Amino acid sequence: MVVALFFWFDMTQCFDVDGILFDLDGTLLDTIPDLAEAANRMLHELRQPERSLEEITSFVGDGIRALVQRTLFEGRPTDAGLHESGYQAFLRHYAEVNGLATRPFPGVTETLQILLKRGYRLGCVTNKSEAFITPATDRLGLTGCFGSIVGGDTLPQRKPEPEPLLHACRQLGIPPKRALMVGDSPNDALAARRAGIPVLLLTHGYGTDLESLDSDGLLGNMPALLDHLSR
Repeated sequence: MVVALFFWFDMTQCFDVDGILFDLDGTLLDTIPDLAEAANRMLHELRQPERSLEEITSFVGDGIRALVQRTLFEGRPTDAGLHESGYQAFLRHYAEVNGLATRPFPGVTETLQILLKRGYRLGCVTNKSEAFITPATDRLGLTGCFGSIVGGDTLPQRKPEPEPLLHACRQLGIPPKRALMVGDSPNDALAARRAGIPVLLLTHGYGTDLESLDSDGLLGNMPALLDHLSR
């Protein structure tokens, strides 16, 4: 009599870390509705044609100046004076709408609370300007989750440079090798690699072609992160 033995192995990669760094737009928060509203208010003020939600989504990821430049000039030459006028107009309009329609992605709030209860130190590292981070996170009750918040203008460098991630690690009091980055874009993946920090990417965000990026895995939603932590 032949007895067949079958073994099942859980191939989920687990990370033994003390701190977790999160991107903001596209990772924790769906900010596109507010960004699109501010962008189209800017375009209306400057008598430029409006952009679709899909177009503006594709422009997000490198900070406000880049968003304004792409919104105004994607597919045509840049005008420096119009770019600056657009930037100032966007800042005014975004200050009015920031956080009004923004919502956490499903499971984000619950997952952050679980991580805090398990003793992880949490940071937020984003290319969003500092002035627009806490107004949104305050409205959603998330600011207190983070021991470090690093914006796109906190330092001279921004993602994909490693310095913002390393700065957050210092503020959290953990070495980079004891941290994990969670993001949704090439900037997140590259910054983490340059900082020597493992990185997981969320597929619900604004990044594209994530499978081709150098990361340590993809997450379909935020609660799935818990399956990749050893604690």
